[in-house]
Amino acid sequence: MAKSPDLIAMGARVRAARLSAGLSQEELAERSGLHRNYIGGIERGERNVGVLALVHLGRALNVSPATFLAD
Repeated sequence: MAKSPDLIAMGARVRAARLSAGLSQEELAERSGLHRNYIGGIERGERNVGVLALVHLGRALNVSPATFLAD
């Protein structure tokens, strides 16, 4: 199955926010309560992320969840 361009773009925004915060995937996983493998899948555009996961990521990274959806 081909990856969705929208999911790839969202994953890139999550990765950029994580790197900007100076966090590893493991550290983001601990802060957000999400599994490290799940975060990796998001960043690679392999996961269709739910709203609650975006909220948890936003809180962990001190950004609005909308940050991950912006064009």
